[in-house]
Amino acid sequence: MTQEIQQRLNDSKAMRWTALVLVASMMFFGYMFVDVMSPLQALIEQEKGWNPESFGTYAASEYILNVFGFLIIAGFILDKCGIRFTGELSASMMFIGACIKFYAVSSAFEGTALATWLDSWWVELPGSAKLASLGFMIFGCGCEMAGTTVSKAIAKWFKGKEMALAMGLEMAIARVGVFAIFSISPILAEKMGSVSGPVGFCTALLFIGLITFTVFTFMDKKLDAQTGANDKGDGEEEFKASDLTKILTSRIFWVVALLCVLYYSAIFPFQRYGANMLQCNLDGISPSDASNIFRWFPIGAAAITPFLGSYLDHKGKGATMLMLGSLLLIGCHLVFAFVLPATHSHLIAYSTIVLLGISFALVPAALWPSVPKIIDEKVLGSAYCLIFWIQNFGLCFVPLLIGSVLAGANADNPAVIAAKESGAEFIPYDYTWPLIIFACFGVAALLLAGYLKLIDKKNGYGLEEPNIKA
Repeated sequence: MTQEIQQRLNDSKAMRWTALVLVASMMFFGYMFVDVMSPLQALIEQEKGWNPESFGTYAASEYILNVFGFLIIAGFILDKCGIRFTGELSASMMFIGACIKFYAVSSAFEGTALATWLDSWWVELPGSAKLASLGFMIFGCGCEMAGTTVSKAIAKWFKGKEMALAMGLEMAIARVGVFAIFSISPILAEKMGSVSGPVGFCTALLFIGLITFTVFTFMDKKLDAQTGANDKGDGEEEFKASDLTKILTSRIFWVVALLCVLYYSAIFPFQRYGANMLQCNLDGISPSDASNIFRWFPIGAAAITPFLGSYLDHKGKGATMLMLGSLLLIGCHLVFAFVLPATHSHLIAYSTIVLLGISFALVPAALWPSVPKIIDEKVLGSAYCLIFWIQNFGLCFVPLLIGSVLAGANADNPAVIAAKESGAEFIPYDYTWPLIIFACFGVAALLLAGYLKLIDKKNGYGLEEPNIKA
């Protein structure tokens, strides 16, 4: 007698975890590219003439187009066109944007007619920074769209299974990408004699990421053939633009979105300045030594995220984890602001970086698996994109704010003035005020996390409940 019920592709542990590795690889390479120049702030200031405000403008450019509506469009594309099309589009955009940025910081760009023209207007920002920012804008659109696509893909392949663990592992793999690039970017720059070396290396990796997602699309198409669903959802109801009203009128959606933007505003912009902050607060250690300390930040997150995901799947307590993560965030930034400059202790630097990584594990591991609990599946892609869109306001404008505050706070700093006048390679900036700003974001995130727990207790959304039902 033939078996009447055919096992679906995602019922196989090997197949669904293979699918996870394929989509996570794309994000792994994407996260490497995001921070490829973060450990090189001092070098690019020396090599290309980018001051802190120029570097802040470049860092903000990743999110500018997303802020001005692209992520909303991305949500429509994801829910209307499906995971496969959107993933291919986002991976392609990441690669194209990376190529532009690589050209901007390479020696081939210097002295060209384009370089001369770009240098001729808005002279405060070097032409190389302008073109690099353009490439980073395009990359940023693809990267943020890829993030929402991967979240929806995991929700699809792991529905009713180890969803929080899968999302946690995907984030852990991506965090290892940050660890890897903070480890090798200074080495590549030193060996190749330019910031363009590591940028070119990561650009090539993004092309590999495009290939891995293409392989995933064949698996995903087979899964849809088995289930009779389409690539846009469960196949029962078609997405309508009017369905967005359900998201935008949800109070808990806005609490989650605001919590997200506040928390991440104290993390990702900090990554851009973290290595340089350690240089300044540890008596001018080398960029390589600072990167070797800072690289342990994502490792703290990567090591604990899978365990937190498994705990959430079996025990729950998602809203409580959000509160604990916010508390750790506040404490770490205050230690960086006041304790580290007073002690210059490498032990304190290492331990605080690891604790910040644990915070970075607690919040995302609890946040992203909670969204499917409060949002209808057919608009899940749009919900993720709207959250990312709101998050991008912080990620776009906070680097600009930090760059401006850092420059303003050090305008009369005698050590900074003397270093600039002497042409020193290292500029000893005072990071106290930027770090206080990051801590304030953490305080606001903690208050929202507490409010979210109260809403969940009153309305029973299940944020404190396990994902896997006994």
